[in-house]
Amino acid sequence: MSVFASLVEHIADLLQPLFGPSAAAAAIIAFTALVRLLVHPLSRAAARGQKARTALQPRIAELRRKHGKNPEKLQKAVMELHAEEKVSPLSGCLPSLLQLPAFFLLYHLFSSGTIGGEPNELLGHRLLDAPLGHRWADALGEGGMLGGAGLVYLGLFAVVAVVAYFGYRLSRRMTEASAATAGTGTGGADPQVPGAAAMGGVMKVMPFMSFFTLVTVAVVPLAAALYVVTSTTWSVVERSVLYR
Repeated sequence: MSVFASLVEHIADLLQPLFGPSAAAAAIIAFTALVRLLVHPLSRAAARGQKARTALQPRIAELRRKHGKNPEKLQKAVMELHAEEKVSPLSGCLPSLLQLPAFFLLYHLFSSGTIGGEPNELLGHRLLDAPLGHRWADALGEGGMLGGAGLVYLGLFAVVAVVAYFGYRLSRRMTEASAATAGTGTGGADPQVPGAAAMGGVMKVMPFMSFFTLVTVAVVPLAAALYVVTSTTWSVVERSVLYR
Protein backbone atom coordinates (compact mmCIF):
# COMPACT_ATOMS: atom_id res chain seq x y z
CA MET A 1 0.00 0.00 0.00
CA SER A 2 2.86 2.39 0.73
CA VAL A 3 4.25 1.86 -2.78
CA PHE A 4 0.84 2.42 -4.34
CA ALA A 5 0.26 5.55 -2.23
CA SER A 6 3.64 6.90 -3.36
CA LEU A 7 2.70 6.24 -6.99
CA VAL A 8 -0.54 8.20 -6.66
CA GLU A 9 1.27 11.04 -4.87
CA HIS A 10 3.95 11.15 -7.56
CA ILE A 11 1.40 11.35 -10.37
CA ALA A 12 -0.47 14.02 -8.41
CA ASP A 13 2.73 16.07 -8.07
CA LEU A 14 3.25 15.89 -11.83
CA LEU A 15 -0.31 17.07 -12.47
CA GLN A 16 -0.28 19.77 -9.76
CA PRO A 17 0.53 22.65 -12.16
CA LEU A 18 -2.50 21.80 -14.31
CA PHE A 19 -5.12 20.77 -11.73
CA GLY A 20 -4.07 22.43 -8.50
CA PRO A 21 -5.93 21.10 -5.42
CA SER A 22 -7.67 18.47 -7.58
CA ALA A 23 -4.37 17.00 -8.80
CA ALA A 24 -4.86 13.76 -6.82
CA ALA A 25 -8.28 13.27 -8.41
CA ALA A 26 -6.69 13.81 -11.82
CA ALA A 27 -3.97 11.32 -10.84
CA ILE A 28 -6.63 8.68 -10.11
CA ILE A 29 -8.21 9.27 -13.52
CA ALA A 30 -4.77 9.03 -15.14
CA PHE A 31 -4.05 5.83 -13.19
CA THR A 32 -7.37 4.36 -14.34
CA ALA A 33 -6.55 5.20 -17.95
CA LEU A 34 -3.16 3.51 -17.53
CA VAL A 35 -4.81 0.36 -16.17
CA ARG A 36 -7.27 0.31 -19.07
CA LEU A 37 -4.44 0.78 -21.58
CA LEU A 38 -2.62 -2.19 -20.07
CA VAL A 39 -5.78 -4.31 -20.26
CA HIS A 40 -6.71 -3.09 -23.75
CA PRO A 41 -4.90 -5.91 -25.63
CA LEU A 42 -7.04 -8.39 -23.69
CA SER A 43 -10.15 -6.39 -24.53
CA ARG A 44 -9.23 -6.56 -28.21
CA ALA A 45 -8.68 -10.30 -27.88
CA ALA A 46 -12.07 -10.64 -26.17
CA ALA A 47 -13.71 -8.74 -29.04
CA ARG A 48 -12.05 -11.01 -31.58
CA GLY A 49 -13.20 -14.00 -29.54
CA GLN A 50 -16.79 -12.74 -29.52
CA LYS A 51 -16.74 -12.29 -33.28
CA ALA A 52 -15.22 -15.75 -33.68
CA ARG A 53 -17.93 -17.30 -31.46
CA THR A 54 -20.58 -15.59 -33.54
CA ALA A 55 -19.00 -16.91 -36.73
CA LEU A 56 -19.10 -20.45 -35.31
CA GLN A 57 -22.85 -20.43 -34.71
CA PRO A 58 -23.83 -21.91 -38.11
CA ARG A 59 -21.40 -24.80 -37.56
CA ILE A 60 -22.74 -25.34 -34.03
CA ALA A 61 -26.28 -25.34 -35.40
CA GLU A 62 -25.20 -28.06 -37.83
CA LEU A 63 -23.78 -30.09 -34.93
CA ARG A 64 -27.11 -29.74 -33.11
CA ARG A 65 -28.93 -31.13 -36.11
CA LYS A 66 -26.44 -33.97 -36.37
CA HIS A 67 -26.15 -34.93 -32.68
CA GLY A 68 -29.34 -33.46 -31.23
CA LYS A 69 -30.46 -36.82 -29.84
CA ASN A 70 -27.13 -37.46 -28.12
CA PRO A 71 -26.35 -34.55 -25.70
CA GLU A 72 -23.01 -36.00 -24.60
CA LYS A 73 -21.77 -36.41 -28.15
CA LEU A 74 -23.04 -32.92 -29.03
CA GLN A 75 -21.24 -31.38 -26.08
CA LYS A 76 -18.00 -33.14 -26.99
CA ALA A 77 -18.31 -32.04 -30.63
CA VAL A 78 -18.92 -28.41 -29.64
CA MET A 79 -15.96 -28.47 -27.24
CA GLU A 80 -13.74 -29.89 -29.97
CA LEU A 81 -14.91 -27.19 -32.38
CA HIS A 82 -14.06 -24.43 -29.90
CA ALA A 83 -10.68 -26.01 -29.18
CA GLU A 84 -9.96 -26.37 -32.89
CA GLU A 85 -10.78 -22.71 -33.52
CA LYS A 86 -9.03 -21.64 -30.28
CA VAL A 87 -12.17 -19.89 -29.02
CA SER A 88 -13.03 -19.71 -25.32
CA PRO A 89 -16.61 -18.91 -24.25
CA LEU A 90 -15.32 -17.16 -21.10
CA SER A 91 -12.53 -15.03 -22.60
CA GLY A 92 -14.65 -11.88 -22.41
CA CYS A 93 -14.60 -11.96 -18.59
CA LEU A 94 -10.81 -11.68 -18.26
CA PRO A 95 -10.40 -7.90 -18.85
CA SER A 96 -12.99 -7.10 -16.17
CA LEU A 97 -11.50 -9.52 -13.64
CA LEU A 98 -7.99 -8.12 -14.08
CA GLN A 99 -9.22 -4.63 -13.17
CA LEU A 100 -10.60 -5.65 -9.79
CA PRO A 101 -7.23 -5.50 -7.93
CA ALA A 102 -6.75 -1.86 -8.98
CA PHE A 103 -10.24 -0.95 -7.74
CA PHE A 104 -9.74 -2.67 -4.39
CA LEU A 105 -6.34 -1.01 -3.98
CA LEU A 106 -7.91 2.41 -4.40
CA TYR A 107 -10.81 1.49 -2.13
CA HIS A 108 -8.48 0.36 0.63
CA LEU A 109 -6.05 3.24 0.12
CA PHE A 110 -8.77 5.87 0.59
CA SER A 111 -10.51 4.00 3.40
CA SER A 112 -7.43 3.73 5.62
CA GLY A 113 -6.43 6.39 8.12
CA THR A 114 -2.81 5.26 8.13
CA ILE A 115 -0.43 3.83 5.54
CA GLY A 116 2.66 2.01 6.77
CA GLY A 117 2.10 3.36 10.27
CA GLU A 118 2.00 6.97 9.04
CA PRO A 119 -1.05 9.23 8.61
CA ASN A 120 -2.63 8.80 5.18
CA GLU A 121 -1.99 12.21 3.61
CA LEU A 122 -4.00 11.26 0.52
CA LEU A 123 -7.18 11.64 2.55
CA GLY A 124 -6.57 15.40 2.59
CA HIS A 125 -6.85 15.66 -1.19
CA ARG A 126 -10.09 16.75 -2.83
CA LEU A 127 -12.02 16.90 -6.05
CA LEU A 128 -13.17 20.52 -5.89
CA ASP A 129 -15.01 20.63 -2.53
CA ALA A 130 -15.31 16.87 -2.01
CA PRO A 131 -12.61 14.95 -0.04
CA LEU A 132 -11.44 11.87 -1.92
CA GLY A 133 -11.83 9.70 1.18
CA HIS A 134 -15.46 10.68 1.80
CA ARG A 135 -18.62 9.00 0.54
CA TRP A 136 -21.90 10.40 -0.74
CA ALA A 137 -23.42 10.07 2.75
CA ASP A 138 -20.65 12.31 4.09
CA ALA A 139 -21.38 14.90 1.40
CA LEU A 140 -25.08 14.90 2.28
CA GLY A 141 -24.27 15.25 5.97
CA GLU A 142 -21.87 18.16 5.47
CA GLY A 143 -23.77 20.42 3.10
CA GLY A 144 -26.70 18.54 1.61
CA MET A 145 -27.34 17.77 -2.03
CA LEU A 146 -26.60 21.34 -3.13
CA GLY A 147 -23.50 21.78 -0.99
CA GLY A 148 -20.06 21.87 -2.56
CA ALA A 149 -19.40 18.13 -2.13
CA GLY A 150 -23.01 17.29 -2.99
CA LEU A 151 -22.69 19.08 -6.32
CA VAL A 152 -19.57 17.07 -7.13
CA TYR A 153 -21.58 13.89 -6.64
CA LEU A 154 -24.45 15.25 -8.70
CA GLY A 155 -21.98 15.81 -11.52
CA LEU A 156 -20.68 12.25 -11.18
CA PHE A 157 -24.21 10.84 -11.13
CA ALA A 158 -25.02 12.79 -14.29
CA VAL A 159 -21.96 11.40 -16.07
CA VAL A 160 -22.81 7.86 -14.93
CA ALA A 161 -26.43 8.24 -16.09
CA VAL A 162 -25.36 9.31 -19.58
CA VAL A 163 -22.73 6.56 -19.84
CA ALA A 164 -25.20 3.99 -18.47
CA TYR A 165 -27.76 4.95 -21.09
CA PHE A 166 -25.33 4.49 -23.97
CA GLY A 167 -23.90 1.35 -22.35
CA TYR A 168 -27.39 -0.10 -22.00
CA ARG A 169 -28.20 0.53 -25.66
CA LEU A 170 -24.89 -0.94 -26.78
CA SER A 171 -25.22 -4.06 -24.60
CA ARG A 172 -28.81 -4.68 -25.67
CA ARG A 173 -27.81 -4.40 -29.32
CA MET A 174 -24.90 -6.82 -28.86
CA THR A 175 -26.98 -9.30 -26.85
CA GLU A 176 -29.88 -9.31 -29.30
CA ALA A 177 -27.56 -9.68 -32.30
CA SER A 178 -25.74 -12.57 -30.65
CA ALA A 179 -28.98 -14.30 -29.66
CA ALA A 180 -30.43 -13.87 -33.16
CA THR A 181 -27.32 -15.39 -34.74
CA ALA A 182 -27.15 -18.28 -32.28
CA GLY A 183 -30.88 -18.96 -32.15
CA THR A 184 -30.51 -20.07 -28.52
CA GLY A 185 -32.48 -17.38 -26.73
CA THR A 186 -29.66 -17.10 -24.17
CA GLY A 187 -27.74 -14.20 -25.61
CA GLY A 188 -25.58 -16.41 -27.81
CA ALA A 189 -24.38 -18.78 -25.08
CA ASP A 190 -24.51 -22.35 -26.29
CA PRO A 191 -25.83 -24.69 -23.56
CA GLN A 192 -23.51 -27.48 -24.70
CA VAL A 193 -20.35 -25.54 -23.89
CA PRO A 194 -19.05 -25.80 -20.30
CA GLY A 195 -19.34 -22.41 -18.62
CA ALA A 196 -21.51 -21.01 -21.40
CA ALA A 197 -24.67 -21.16 -19.29
CA ALA A 198 -23.04 -18.82 -16.78
CA MET A 199 -21.91 -16.59 -19.65
CA GLY A 200 -25.47 -16.55 -20.94
CA GLY A 201 -26.62 -15.28 -17.56
CA VAL A 202 -23.96 -12.58 -17.65
CA MET A 203 -25.05 -11.57 -21.13
CA LYS A 204 -28.64 -11.19 -19.93
CA VAL A 205 -27.60 -9.00 -17.00
CA MET A 206 -24.93 -7.02 -18.91
CA PRO A 207 -27.31 -4.38 -20.35
CA PHE A 208 -28.11 -3.32 -16.77
CA MET A 209 -24.55 -3.36 -15.42
CA SER A 210 -23.88 0.28 -16.24
CA PHE A 211 -26.78 1.33 -14.02
CA PHE A 212 -25.26 -0.59 -11.08
CA THR A 213 -22.39 1.89 -11.28
CA LEU A 214 -24.72 4.50 -9.77
CA VAL A 215 -24.99 2.42 -6.60
CA THR A 216 -21.25 1.83 -6.48
CA VAL A 217 -20.48 5.54 -6.81
CA ALA A 218 -22.81 6.28 -3.91
CA VAL A 219 -21.31 3.83 -1.41
CA VAL A 220 -17.53 3.79 -2.03
CA PRO A 221 -14.97 6.53 -1.26
CA LEU A 222 -14.90 9.26 -3.89
CA ALA A 223 -11.46 8.13 -5.12
CA ALA A 224 -12.79 4.63 -5.87
CA ALA A 225 -15.91 6.20 -7.41
CA LEU A 226 -13.69 8.16 -9.80
CA TYR A 227 -12.01 4.91 -10.83
CA VAL A 228 -15.38 3.26 -11.46
CA VAL A 229 -16.78 6.21 -13.46
CA THR A 230 -13.63 6.55 -15.58
CA SER A 231 -13.37 2.81 -16.21
CA THR A 232 -17.07 2.48 -17.07
CA THR A 233 -16.85 5.39 -19.52
CA TRP A 234 -13.75 3.83 -21.09
CA SER A 235 -15.54 0.47 -21.39
CA VAL A 236 -18.52 1.91 -23.25
CA VAL A 237 -16.32 3.84 -25.70
CA GLU A 238 -14.00 0.86 -26.16
CA ARG A 239 -16.83 -1.60 -26.80
CA SER A 240 -18.52 0.74 -29.24
CA VAL A 241 -15.29 0.80 -31.27
CA LEU A 242 -14.25 -2.86 -30.95
CA TYR A 243 -17.70 -4.38 -31.56
CA ARG A 244 -18.87 -2.12 -34.37
